[in-house]
Amino acid sequence: MLIPYGLDLIESCLSCKLRAEHIFCDLPPAALQSFESIKYPTAYPKGAVLFVEGQSPRGIYVLCKGRVRLSICATDGKTLILKIAESGEVLGLSATVCGKPCELTAETVAPSQVNFVKREDFLRFLKENGEACLRVAEQLSVIYNSACREIRALGLSHSAAEKLAKLLLDWSTKNGESAKAEPRVKLALTHEEIGQMIGTSRETVTRLFADFKRRKIVQANGSTLLIRNKGALQALALTQ
Repeated sequence: MLIPYGLDLIESCLSCKLRAEHIFCDLPPAALQSFESIKYPTAYPKGAVLFVEGQSPRGIYVLCKGRVRLSICATDGKTLILKIAESGEVLGLSATVCGKPCELTAETVAPSQVNFVKREDFLRFLKENGEACLRVAEQLSVIYNSACREIRALGLSHSAAEKLAKLLLDWSTKNGESAKAEPRVKLALTHEEIGQMIGTSRETVTRLFADFKRRKIVQANGSTLLIRNKGALQALALTQ
């Protein structure tokens, strides 16, 4: 069914043609049917806020299509972008399970479809479905490990160049690009937003990209970045 924002709304998880090995996409039939009965599919435009840092958890948000920016904000207003969530990811999971305020702010960076499940319905679903409960435990472990990697990258990296190189290498592992000698990266974020991901200023990001281009490490083609010298980028990530 065609809906606003240029999306085709996926009404049912049971008939979804995009099902893959995500946390709730390939549950056993009985559990998936149970999940289907408690979710609310909703379409959002770019720039919609799903939940904010400090808000009491209303439930989980399963991202079916689109991309969502997850960020935290300091008291002085400085923002740090932790990641860009992709299709298949579950947002608000930790806060929903433990009942504590949301740790992050989630905002769509592209038109998105999200399946929302109320907290009370979700907790009951977990009690009744052991397979789903195990997958949630696994997902929370993944979130914890990812947080440790982010802290290490931000806290132990010696320079902004190292942080940017690590970010570009991480992005280049997606969509089958990692196997290519010259992987391509789609830059969907502004220089200011990239700066918010690596804890530096927009001006520094712009200067670093200019330096990478001058050294023929990367080549820009519109919003697509071609990594021409992956070895040099890896050296920057390891030795800076």
